This record gives sequence, structure tokens and C-alpha cells, in this order.
Amino acid sequence: MSVGEKKASKHSKASEESGFNVRNGLLLAIPIALAMRWLDASPSLVFLVSLVAIYPLAEIMAEATEALSATLGSTVGGLLNASLNNAPEIIIAMFALKNGLGEVVKASITGSILIELLFGLGLAMFVGGLKHGTQRFDEETIQIHAGLLTLCGFGLIIPAVFSLSSPKEELELSWEICVVLLLIYLTSLGITLFRKVEAEPGDVSVMPEVGLGEAPAEVWSRGKSLTVLTVSTLVLAVMSEVVTDALEPTSAQLGLTPIFSGIILLAGAGGIGEIISAVRFAGNNKMDLAIEASIGSSIQMILLAVPLLVFSAPLLGVKMNLLFTSVEVMSIVLTVVVIRTITNDGRSTWLEGLMLLAVYFMLAIGFYYLPVSAA
Repeated sequence: MSVGEKKASKHSKASEESGFNVRNGLLLAIPIALAMRWLDASPSLVFLVSLVAIYPLAEIMAEATEALSATLGSTVGGLLNASLNNAPEIIIAMFALKNGLGEVVKASITGSILIELLFGLGLAMFVGGLKHGTQRFDEETIQIHAGLLTLCGFGLIIPAVFSLSSPKEELELSWEICVVLLLIYLTSLGITLFRKVEAEPGDVSVMPEVGLGEAPAEVWSRGKSLTVLTVSTLVLAVMSEVVTDALEPTSAQLGLTPIFSGIILLAGAGGIGEIISAVRFAGNNKMDLAIEASIGSSIQMILLAVPLLVFSAPLLGVKMNLLFTSVEVMSIVLTVVVIRTITNDGRSTWLEGLMLLAVYFMLAIGFYYLPVSAA
């Protein structure tokens, strides 16, 4: 190994250890948030600290999932890895539904699209572009993602376009569209897994690269992976309860509308892992992984998480449909168009990232001033 390679290896190892120490330090936010809640501290402070605690939990879940996937073979491992990619968002949204925040959860779906595609990918392109100049990614993959993203947009827009007068019919329409979305997810997942296995039939480690973080340097046993995954999921469920409990009083304290709270606060709580991962990948000049952590995650959120939330709502005593407001529909259409335009050439620059960030902040400002009656 050359001197340069040794230095690069040492630098990479030092960066990994630094990231690991920061993540472990952030875990201290868990007992702090629980103590603050028990002491009836300010809801906004409880929400903020709980939000900090969610990121390391999401990262640990991702590492445990990837380690477990590696021991199960390409097909089963890839299925598990893909299915649990959006677990933090789903868990947080489930607890929000349990607390009767159905409209906020619907807003958080729109928010997830905006924050992962515009803010997350925009920040990744901006950071990666400043560090590495023009970055390239696989054009064939982005074309597939763009097609799926457009289809996902239609799935969320059609219920609003064909808005019906009967609440029962509106709910049935939402359920039937969710069935279509779930079938598309299962089909696309099956095709992806089949192509991976067919490409490298002897490699049991092949799986879709859809995790939040990179595989852990230490090879975890199946028992350790299951234990870590189970414990981190349970702790995340507890923190999700804390976050959603503090959401309403925080919104009231800050004078925020429910739609703004869902689009910015709740979506931000669920998508923080993907955002940081996308930025990290772009900073390491791995733009394909940054695309997967943002666009791929958004697609999975719509095709898998949205149907699960709609189907689970009655079990939680809440009615939830896919009738988004006209402002949300406009935001979704605008986001899909902008993403397709920016990524069409298979390369990105810091200026394009800055453009995506500008669109996100302009939409966020618009939602901040949107009156409750208009929402």
C-alpha cells in the first residue's frame, strides 16, 4: 500500500470513528428528553431534544438492518433492507395517527417529499458540488426513479382531482389507489431483487442499496443484529410518542398551523436520517447513493409507507384518506417537475443544489403564511 493510500485509509478510519462518537453522544438526548417530559418542561424544548434523539436511533436501525440482511442472502436480505428503509417515518406517523393527528400526518407525507427531494437532495448536491465540482450518477437509474416518482405523484394527486362529495366514496377511492401503489412497490421490488440475483447469482451479499447508512465495519452476528434492531425500534417507538405528544403544544406555542407543523416539523423528524446520509454520500463523491437516499427513499415512502398508514388508520381509530389540499397538490407537482428537470442529464453541481434549496425554502415560507382556512 502506498503512503497516499495509507493516509487516506487512516483519514477514512478517523472519520468513521468521529462519526461513531458523535452518534453515541447524540444518544444522550434520549434520557434527557424523557426526563424533560417527566418534569413538564417546555413542549418546544422536549420536541427539539426528542428530534435530536431520533437521528442516532435511525442510523442504528439502518446498520442493524444491513448487517442482518447480509446474513440472510440477497433475496431475503434485500427485501428486509428495502422494507425497513422508511421505518422511522412510519413509526413516527403511526404514533401521530394514534394521537388523532390525521391531517398532520397527511401534511407530513407532502413534507417528506419536499424535504427529501428538495432540501435533502439539494443540500447533498450543494455540499458535494462545492467539494468535488460536477458530480455524475447513473442515468439509467435516475430515469427509472424519475418514472416511478412521476407515478407516485399521480397516486397522490388523483384523489384530489377526482374529489367526491361522499366521504365514504373518498375513503374507498383512497384505499383502492393505495392498493395500486402497494402492488407497484411489490412489483418494482421483485424486479430489482431479481435483477440483482441474476447479475451476481453467487454473491449472497447483493441487495438494493437503500439503507440510511453504510454497512458497519464490524461484522455483526444474526443474533446481535436482531437484538440491536429490536431494541432500537422499541426505543424509537418511545421517542416517537414523545415527539408526537409535544407536536401540538409546540405548534400552538410557536403559532404554527397544523399543515405547517406536518410539512416542516413532523416530516423533518422522520426524514433527518435520509438527509444526513444523502449529504454524507455526496461529500464522499458517491452521488448514486445520495440519489438513493433521497429520491429512492421518497418513492418508497409513497409506495409502501402511505398505503400502510391509510390501511392502519381504522385500527388506530382514525379515518385517513389521500385528499390533499390544492396547495399541497401544487407543491407535489412542482417538486416532481423540478427534480426531473435537474437530474435529467445525469450530473449535478452546487448551483443546482442551491436551486433545489431555494425552491424548498420558498415553499416553506408559503406554507408558513398559509391560513388555516386555506389549508
